[in-house]
Amino acid sequence: MGKLSDKQILSAKPKDKQHKLIDGDGLNLVIKPNGTKLWWLRYRVNGKEKTFSIGQYPLVSLTTARVKAFELRQQLSNNLDPMQVKREKAAERAIAQKPIDTVEAVAREWFLKFSPQWVDSHSTKIFRRLERDLFPHIGASDIAKITPAGLLIVLRKIEARGTLETAHRLHQNCGQIWRYAVATGRAERDITGDLRGALPPAHETHLGAVTNPKEIGALLRNIEDYKGSEVVRFALKLAPLFFVRPGELRQAKWEEFDMPNSLWTIPAGRMKAKRPHVVPISKQAAALLNDLRVLHSSDYLFPSPRAQTRCLSDVALLAALRRMGYTKEEMTAHGFRSMASTNLEQLGYHVRLIELQLAHADENQTRAAYKRDLHLLRLVERKKMMQHWSDYLDQLKEGAEIITLRA
Repeated sequence: MGKLSDKQILSAKPKDKQHKLIDGDGLNLVIKPNGTKLWWLRYRVNGKEKTFSIGQYPLVSLTTARVKAFELRQQLSNNLDPMQVKREKAAERAIAQKPIDTVEAVAREWFLKFSPQWVDSHSTKIFRRLERDLFPHIGASDIAKITPAGLLIVLRKIEARGTLETAHRLHQNCGQIWRYAVATGRAERDITGDLRGALPPAHETHLGAVTNPKEIGALLRNIEDYKGSEVVRFALKLAPLFFVRPGELRQAKWEEFDMPNSLWTIPAGRMKAKRPHVVPISKQAAALLNDLRVLHSSDYLFPSPRAQTRCLSDVALLAALRRMGYTKEEMTAHGFRSMASTNLEQLGYHVRLIELQLAHADENQTRAAYKRDLHLLRLVERKKMMQHWSDYLDQLKEGAEIITLRA
């Protein structure tokens, strides 16, 4: 398919549904049903597809769009996410502007300082929440002059939409922002503490997880009999053995695996806490990895069926569980973590050891700061625990209902 021309763009008409004209190298012209024409660049970071809006045609010409797309692809070649670069530049501009003590300016400064410690999905959700629900209402106001009642009005607007959990999350984010404002001399105190109890409690939602031993056995047998993609089946078979986060599993690469020492080291950039994590490889997991290795030649353990250079999509495992008949309330890809956490404690393992293997953040951040090799802590014990866990899962898959306590 050739490159677009101005004649093609000018003659393109809107349709009932949004459609696009492809220029190449990820650059598309999206045509809305109302006739608006927008330049979008589609790209991937860590296997996840993203879209960057370049601007509206004809305000942004075809030539200008191509130049901008080239600049964005240069950022990608330097391992920079254009969306993250855009957010950082916006935050830097806000800091440079006067006054620097508005709610929006302080919030952006706080975000710029702490977001590098978060995974992309987490930082994106927070930034969108601030842009949608906080900045339009009190973003231009002096943070020192906002009263608890004024902030409550903002939170109540969110509650009125029927998104109570979002209101609670924004309240939590505001607490972080106001405490940062106090620490940097822009506010006298954290006013969010006055609002504790002002919102009705959000209905706590838990990600679906099979935790009953008998039901775990049935799930493992269903995975064994899964008739879909072989790569997906291997991912589902390894998920309970490793019980890492779904994204950490999907994006796993062979270069991370030290088979002679039976260790999988996940790099810090893919971890929620931004520090490396070690997963001991049990005998059962090693056997599965050896079988998986001969299936394909991709750098990824679980390549996308569309391209060996990409990993499975974030819905692949979830869709497979649905095909097996599990609803989102019954089981999710994240549910293998709850499965392990619940049952390992019943098997006699200390909660702290389980938390280490789950790579949960250390509640005492000061203590965590001194443990630079936290991922190696109690590794011998964790190796024994992971092998015991694999052995126990084998028992459940065979239909055993006994609980084998820790030796």
